[in-house]
Amino acid sequence: MKDVADDDDTISTRAMNIRLPQRCHTREGRLRRVGVEIEMIGLSLERIAGIVASQLDLSIAEDGRYERVLSGDPAGDWRVELDFSLLQKLGREERRAEALLDEIRASAEDVLKRLADPIVPLEVVSPPLPMSRLQEVESLIDALRDAGARGTTDNFSYAFGMQLNPEVPDTDPATLRGYLQAFLCLYPWLYKRADIDLTRRLTTYIDPFPMRYVRRVIGADYLPDTATLIDDYLTDNATRNRALDLLPLFLHLDEARVRAVTDDPLIKARPALHYRLPDCQIDLPDWGLHVAWHDWLEVEALAEDSARLAECCAAYAAFLDRPMQRWLGRWENEVEARWLAEANPEHA
Repeated sequence: MKDVADDDDTISTRAMNIRLPQRCHTREGRLRRVGVEIEMIGLSLERIAGIVASQLDLSIAEDGRYERVLSGDPAGDWRVELDFSLLQKLGREERRAEALLDEIRASAEDVLKRLADPIVPLEVVSPPLPMSRLQEVESLIDALRDAGARGTTDNFSYAFGMQLNPEVPDTDPATLRGYLQAFLCLYPWLYKRADIDLTRRLTTYIDPFPMRYVRRVIGADYLPDTATLIDDYLTDNATRNRALDLLPLFLHLDEARVRAVTDDPLIKARPALHYRLPDCQIDLPDWGLHVAWHDWLEVEALAEDSARLAECCAAYAAFLDRPMQRWLGRWENEVEARWLAEANPEHA
């Protein structure tokens, strides 16, 4: 495994205050990638696409009336789109003015668009970027904020998020179990840190994992192979609506197993974890990618430290087994006092 200091890009990124995980390379020695999805309102589709293209020197092409594809990045295409799948589908269909049915469909589409404009966000979706390029996303957020982009905090009815898709360093079941255990142990602290807006809390987008599943996974005897890990997950979590959605990763690993349980077309296979918890607060001057990313690094650090992870799982299991402590105590405070990584000194 290569160390962070072995990669010049990593050093430059760290110097710009975007830290990277200790294990920032894949088993094959390639710098891990991360995709970023940012929802916002306040700017038109064309304006957002223009800002992204200008910041990253990309060219813009239409993909229907509500989507733009930005090409020219060696990592892959960026997308800017209205986050409303029905309108996206309608927007890709060609209208033939002579057909009455098409006119009815067009009228319905226009009504949907007017209804969607005040509440449905536009979304910037990056390709899987080498982690050394995360500072570019931070700069893009600054440019969008300066242009007038607004996020969840701008209106009580907004429920906009920023989603991270960090590539896993390998797909061994022990590695994946470690990430899942670390996330489950740190979730109360992450949730507190994220300060989730009321509107998003009232939706099902980021539902917590069922407690019976949490107890099973953090158990000292939980040593599943890949098939068991996927089956156990699907039994209690056959939905995209989890703060950490593993369905894209499991679809990548075993498409038939996942599709036997859910045929949701929005689940896309990729060798990455789908972290859905953070709000998008793009209108706040001190908000940026670093806020959620540096908290996510605590998951990375705990997952990488097997001894500390085992101790943390045991402590969390003991906490859950004591009803009085659950009623009177706060596990997130214990996380902050005992289980955060030395690699994140501000929380030491």
